[in-house]
Amino acid sequence: MCPPAGRIGRLEPYFAAVFLWKTGGIMNQNSRKLEVKKDGKPCYSIWLEPDFVKLTEALKELHPENRKLCIVTDSAVAKLYAEPVKKILEECCKKVSLYVFPAGEEHKTLDTVRSLYEHLIREAYDRKDMLAALGGGVTGDLTGFAAATYLRGVDFIQIPTTLLSQVDSSIGGKTGVDFDAYKNMVGAFHMPKLVYMNLSVLKSLPKRQFSSGMAEIIKHGLIQDRAYFDWLLEHCGPVMEGDYKSLLHMIHESCRIKKQVVEEDPTEQGIRAWLNFGHTAGHAVEKLKDFELQHGECVSIGCAAASWISWKRGFLTEEEHRRTEALLSGYGLPVRVSGLQPEEVLKATKLDKKMEAGKIKFVLLKKIGEAFVAKDVSDEELLEAVRYVCRREHPGAKDREKENRT
Repeated sequence: MCPPAGRIGRLEPYFAAVFLWKTGGIMNQNSRKLEVKKDGKPCYSIWLEPDFVKLTEALKELHPENRKLCIVTDSAVAKLYAEPVKKILEECCKKVSLYVFPAGEEHKTLDTVRSLYEHLIREAYDRKDMLAALGGGVTGDLTGFAAATYLRGVDFIQIPTTLLSQVDSSIGGKTGVDFDAYKNMVGAFHMPKLVYMNLSVLKSLPKRQFSSGMAEIIKHGLIQDRAYFDWLLEHCGPVMEGDYKSLLHMIHESCRIKKQVVEEDPTEQGIRAWLNFGHTAGHAVEKLKDFELQHGECVSIGCAAASWISWKRGFLTEEEHRRTEALLSGYGLPVRVSGLQPEEVLKATKLDKKMEAGKIKFVLLKKIGEAFVAKDVSDEELLEAVRYVCRREHPGAKDREKENRT
């Protein structure tokens, strides 16, 4: 059930067009385009389209006619999109090969990267050739890391097929793999040359996986844009029903926010750390649940914990904290977790890669729409927050669990 929303103003079409122009967006009825810059210069484009038709057009600037391209995808996505995308890319690339690995976070490992290296070597890929990540966050992270390290770096493009990867992991150049169940412990910054999103693929997502992506979207509103947070409150129904115009607007806004943060801080020396809101506790939960929960579900639980600390510190009102939890729950996300010992969760946060000089860099909210990095969150404070999200099932959790099984 979606949370209630207040009255929110809407941009008239003229002002919406001006807004998109000012923020680097190009608008027509069914498409959007954003340009991501690095050091003030164009780095790559993000295309939001209703299908794969314009993929060859989007690739033109990369001169694919003289380059081999390897599509990297997992076994689940391959069944749906590997052949259609391969056929389109064969129209413009010198040669196209396909590398398929078993689906699942448990295969986001150095062993899979090694197997991909072997494929590239057998197919004689050189430094002018490129990779294409076709799939969700696991595929994008793994492919990007392989591209960053094969022959000391080759180009790659992102073709994200999940909501989470479209609004988060495909943008910004963070790549990596898990190591002994620790999230993204081995990785590199390596920017893609293109991000191409076909929004129609979201129709194939299970409801639970779609909701998982909503955690990153809600996070964007919480850390950077109060008006966007309010829009999400008001448009829960259309978004969850798959209304294309609502999805296009929402994904564009999240990409805009992520793009602005990445442009200002490409290697996470400052404001980019805000994007870790909900991730410190979330990654600990994800590891301890042995990836039983989806990434976005764990981030949602982490957001509830961070919101609780922000409330207890006096930055958020109790009402704002409750609205945050209501928005997460309204989009089908958990804000509580069962079966974990709070002390074990606290211990797991100490192994987070965002530790600095023995201190956790914990992202909190000054208010909805503005985050900051706190380096003074004590173990006692964090433990209380973890106890809060572990203490009981949140109302509606059992109904959500039943829906996820169907």
